[in-house]
Amino acid sequence: MSDPLNGLSQLARQTLSHYEHNAEGFREGTRDHDVSQNIDALLRHIQVEAPLHILDVGCGPGRDLKRFAALGHVAVGLDGCKPFVEMARADSGCEVWLQDFLALDLPARRFDGIFANATLFHIPVQALPGALRQLQHSLKPGGVLLSSNPRGNDQAGWNVDRYAAYYQLETWQAFMRAAGFIEIEHYYRPTGLPRDQQPWLVSVWRSVFAKTFL
Repeated sequence: MSDPLNGLSQLARQTLSHYEHNAEGFREGTRDHDVSQNIDALLRHIQVEAPLHILDVGCGPGRDLKRFAALGHVAVGLDGCKPFVEMARADSGCEVWLQDFLALDLPARRFDGIFANATLFHIPVQALPGALRQLQHSLKPGGVLLSSNPRGNDQAGWNVDRYAAYYQLETWQAFMRAAGFIEIEHYYRPTGLPRDQQPWLVSVWRSVFAKTFL
């Protein structure tokens, strides 16, 4: 997969700047989005008793973080956009970490599940393997990760002023397997539509071995 963009930090900074300048509009525009199918898919594959420890990666203003907490789980949010972190803390009452995806610093073996809904596609292609290893490192043995990404033909670049990568299923599977995951299931969203009207690829993965973390 070719990605001609250089200067990963600047690339990430510009993407975060978009969200920082549009934080309130983004919160209002996504407040009523129904991702219960994805939340259910994550939770039903976690094989330990509740309450679960869940990391919501790219939690944004905290909509889904609040839902996990309401279900009785111990939810922690993470986002690189400071206004989102402040919103998520206020709206959910949960612990929320301010971290850039290019400089993740996650505790080892803390979480039963990771919810990465519409977020990992913003990570530059060159940085994706390292970020996925960090996520795998933070899962307990047998922990589960759900990712939801817009699908495409392995193109990467700018969508207005946000960096985005659009992967084929096979490419995403290769990234995840290399990071120490085994696939449980995948599906396309929104449900009930023809495939060409389902732009979102959702996949659910189990951490199957402890990779040496670098």
